[in-house]
Amino acid sequence: MSADLPPLARDEYRRYGRHIALSEIGEAGQRRLKASSVLVVGAGGLGSPAALYLAAAGVGRITLCDFDVVDASNLQRQVLFGTADLGRPKSEAGAERLRALNPHVEVVAVPDRVSTSNAQALVDAHDVVVDGSDNFGTRYLLSDACVLSGSPYVYGSIHRFEGQASVFHTPRGPCYRCLFPEPPPEGLVPNCAQAGVLGALAGLVGSIQAAEAVKLLLGAGTPLLGRLLLIDLLAGSFREVRLRRDAACPACGERPTITRAEELTGPGCAATPSVGAKELAALVGAADAPILVDVREAWEFGAGSLPGAVNVALGEVSVEAARLPRDRDVVVFCSVGPRGDRAAELLREAGIDRVRNLRGGLVAWRDEVDPATVVA
Repeated sequence: MSADLPPLARDEYRRYGRHIALSEIGEAGQRRLKASSVLVVGAGGLGSPAALYLAAAGVGRITLCDFDVVDASNLQRQVLFGTADLGRPKSEAGAERLRALNPHVEVVAVPDRVSTSNAQALVDAHDVVVDGSDNFGTRYLLSDACVLSGSPYVYGSIHRFEGQASVFHTPRGPCYRCLFPEPPPEGLVPNCAQAGVLGALAGLVGSIQAAEAVKLLLGAGTPLLGRLLLIDLLAGSFREVRLRRDAACPACGERPTITRAEELTGPGCAATPSVGAKELAALVGAADAPILVDVREAWEFGAGSLPGAVNVALGEVSVEAARLPRDRDVVVFCSVGPRGDRAAELLREAGIDRVRNLRGGLVAWRDEVDPATVVA
């Protein structure tokens, strides 16, 4: 047993007893986990169970990176949080929960969005990356950073009743870009708020991601490298698709052109003009007040919204754009911001230039303007 590995405290032998009993782990493997570090990006449906099981497993250092706050709609699947955490930063509330679960684990909370400015440094500082994000931009960014650092990237995604999981690790196998050379057109793939998702599916896929990360840290078993696991819980089926490395891949191919991890650029990637909650509050009620458009689903709108707002679900924004005047300001919003960003882009494409998104959405309005606001 390597003397370089940290020793286990007396109470850790009892805590990890069921691990130590496994010949594939044993005391040496448990010490190896204690010496390891994992970056978990996104404390949502996937990141929640993944982080919980990584902390329970005794991974020595876990960095939880998320810029969002806990919303009531998260609690159906994001098991890292409870009702008392509503409105709290996810990174802060999640880190607190992980420390309570296992005080032997160092938990670092990063309340920031993963971006060009910090992605590579975050990846380089950890042994394994578990991606619990819900957007293509972050996935490409993390995958590229992992290729450049040689770190394994544990991928997962969920949609309605279906999920996917895989491990990308160059040069041992393909990278994320080998599977998805380009992101789909924006708006083509609906998010969880639009399409819905079975809560238990998030728990299953996130747990698989945690298991893959532990296997990678231990060097045990056969990781999902070069294999894409497809799960359909409605049908109760699991199947596997073999993946191959793309020789022409710009990230991990024979002649790579990506030499720095950067956010995606191109049409629709420019920053969306926005307005803060307090700034908007000063405009509401004025003679030239902006038109307020709630782009959440009808059931969310029915639970509560801004006074005087009209409901146009994100999927209907392009069609309904013709009904909006071109000579007045328009402010779009959702619960926390991302759907509002996308709606503003669609309206600009439809010729409505005077459109802004409410930064932080209804949650920001509730926190900064009106605590009585209900956010579904």
